[in-house]
Amino acid sequence: MVSYIGTRELQKHLQQARPETAISRMAEMIREDYLRWSQFDKTPRVASHSEVGVIELMPISDGTHYSFKYVNGHPKNTHAGLLTVTAFGVLADVDTGYPRLLSELTLTTALRTAATSALAARYMARPDSRSMALIGNGAQSEFQAIAFHTMLGINEIRLFDVDPAATEKLIRNLSSRYPSLRLIRAASTAEAVRGADIVTTVTADKTNATILTPDMIEPGMHINGVGGDCPGKTELHADILHQAFVVVEYEPQSRIEGEVQQMPADFPVTEFWRIVNGSVAARQSAAQVTVFDSVGFALEDFSAMRYLEKFVLHRDTPMLDLIPEMMDPKDLFGMGMADLNISSEKTGIAPAVPIHA
Repeated sequence: MVSYIGTRELQKHLQQARPETAISRMAEMIREDYLRWSQFDKTPRVASHSEVGVIELMPISDGTHYSFKYVNGHPKNTHAGLLTVTAFGVLADVDTGYPRLLSELTLTTALRTAATSALAARYMARPDSRSMALIGNGAQSEFQAIAFHTMLGINEIRLFDVDPAATEKLIRNLSSRYPSLRLIRAASTAEAVRGADIVTTVTADKTNATILTPDMIEPGMHINGVGGDCPGKTELHADILHQAFVVVEYEPQSRIEGEVQQMPADFPVTEFWRIVNGSVAARQSAAQVTVFDSVGFALEDFSAMRYLEKFVLHRDTPMLDLIPEMMDPKDLFGMGMADLNISSEKTGIAPAVPIHA
């Protein structure tokens, strides 16, 4: 039997713990795992692209536990009433290969992405940052707003989306929950960005878009580039990268999928783990422009599943009959052909016993 955390279990947890608590705790677990970067067996995600989207697998292991995430990105899904991104994941024991947890990761991915963004900004943005521009107000945007408001003290967010309904949705979802957060509608990206301490881009179109241009960038800005996350999908003009200090999660993956896919192979980047452990300074001066080129990395999902196991899993968590439990592990055929009405003593099939992590 394998523990299972579905959407309902996570919703119940967030109603009790509140999203900002989950994001903050998850950010700390992500920080802990980046500090032990060398322990992980890492690889870029495996992607299957089509004309309408992408389906990806994101594996990683620290030698004791193994996890993977299945995730898709299909921007046109919303026209059919479907989510652009869906995901689920598995956390397993390396010693036996047995899965210990199967979980939804659609909502969890939004939480961990926001947690990673705010964690990076805590290192890279100016400490006195209080305003942010949020370009793209779709499914990820509320989580980003909550993370920056509660973890960094951002008290003003200028909002822009090509779809005004998306901005209205964000304001409707957050205005009553976070009354101290000032949400301002902007008429354009340029208007939203003007004077902002931090700029977060989280757009969905699978194109080489130019959401931010060099003339929009001001000294000291921190840019949190979230939307670009696959080949052929970017948000920042290449000249912005030339003038900035650029941090990525895992360089081999970011060279393929991130904003730096626009740049030559020798363009300098710094992996985030070096910022976290202090071996590289995140900011040289208050006037320096910094970019977190975030594509999402499997280590963050590993941390998120650790969070789910620690804080969401409980005695009433559903169990799935996913792995056979047998008295004779060498007799898989006998188990497969057994009459379910015959007692376990005669078939050799062990009765199902709930197990919890």
